[in-house]
Amino acid sequence: MAGHSKWAKIKRDKGANDAKRGAIFTRIGKQIAIAARKGTDPSMNPALALAIEKAKAANMPNSNIQRAIDRVNDKNAAALEEITYEAYGPGGAGLIIEAATDNRNRTLPEIKTALVKNGGQIADSGSVMFQFMRRGVIRVDSTGEEALLTVLDAGAEDANEEENEIIVYTNQKDLAKVRQSIIDAGLKVIEAELQYIANNEVEINDSEVARKMIKLMDVLDEVDDIVNVYTNADITVEL
Repeated sequence: MAGHSKWAKIKRDKGANDAKRGAIFTRIGKQIAIAARKGTDPSMNPALALAIEKAKAANMPNSNIQRAIDRVNDKNAAALEEITYEAYGPGGAGLIIEAATDNRNRTLPEIKTALVKNGGQIADSGSVMFQFMRRGVIRVDSTGEEALLTVLDAGAEDANEEENEIIVYTNQKDLAKVRQSIIDAGLKVIEAELQYIANNEVEINDSEVARKMIKLMDVLDEVDDIVNVYTNADITVEL
């Protein structure tokens, strides 16, 4: 599977070293609040269970998690809307941008500005999406052939060993079921969520274009309403 490990790892490393962890918690809190619309009991709502698992992996306090869940019943809280934007970055790389916002008239201009100032542009609906597939992605804290066989037996479509962990890919409908099967088999799940995975990567072998692409990803990561950014960019040049 293309398009997962490189940018996912950069994002995790940045989050681990980011002094402004409140921004990370805010984004995850929005994901929890949206998931909680389908039920506030995580045992009955797999999407909420996965969002809570992501929060705990980021060391989000339980009080923050509960506050995000309670938002669904708070009549004074602004309603959140999920919006997915498509865009192009430097070098023609595709971008899928997921946002959760209470004001789309604020969010779109902010995203457009971030793109234009950093060599990108918003794209027409459907012009980028076909380059990606929606997949379940599970990070498992294990390595070795035996663990790989275990996750495949649990129903994974594919699995790769990367950075001292196993990245598991599933059909999007099977994510919760495969995650639970992996846990039942005795392996530790670090994180499980739906992601957009690139079908094929766009190679970027020019150092200037590569720097612009990394800068764009950093800038988009600072937009409050954005919760996830996926790209098919494959930087092959050393910076």
